[in-house]
Amino acid sequence: MSDAAFGLLLATTNRGKMAELRVLLGDLPVEFSSLAEMLPGRPPVSEDGHTFEENALIKARAAAGEAMMVTLAEDSGLSVDALGGQPGVRSARYAREGATDGENNEALLAALKDVPEAERKARFHCVMVLLDPWSEEPPVIVEGRCEGSIGREARGAGGFGYDPLFVVEGFGRTMAELGDDEKNQVSHRSQAVKALRPALEALVARRAGQARALAESERHG
Repeated sequence: MSDAAFGLLLATTNRGKMAELRVLLGDLPVEFSSLAEMLPGRPPVSEDGHTFEENALIKARAAAGEAMMVTLAEDSGLSVDALGGQPGVRSARYAREGATDGENNEALLAALKDVPEAERKARFHCVMVLLDPWSEEPPVIVEGRCEGSIGREARGAGGFGYDPLFVVEGFGRTMAELGDDEKNQVSHRSQAVKALRPALEALVARRAGQARALAESERHG
């Protein structure tokens, strides 16, 4: 780790999200840690918020307070117009509590069985929260979204969650059919990271300045 880097806790247990975030933020001088690494055995936080933002804040505050590390948390999901915005914050448990991706996809297809093509519009939402437990500054909150529609069958082997059903607007392919580089250009998570990047870069620079000032003080002290 470089002398400008600091530790950033990614407050998720989802391996797919972890992998995407590491790629999207991999150019920054930051050492990433997961919840499993920093808080092993920790029970899941109750995500009982009514919005993506509320759930992201719940996860960020809980993880940052326990680990006392700068924490990046996110909450994301799928919103389908024909279903009044569902699955929404229940995207990961749409079929049932503890549902697999396959079960959730099957439940979504069943719910949209009689919905015509023109009415299957949907979007992925992502809200990210950057929280520094050592600062009195409020958490940074950003949002990203990706427009598309829901296909009638799963296509593609990439991604996770609803990616095989979500046909990305302007591509004619599902998120699961996109290459990693393509997905990381258009996904809701990549859009949120782009919005968050200025704040994260400023935090990196501030921590680097503090480290240099401390080193200089120790050298002359």
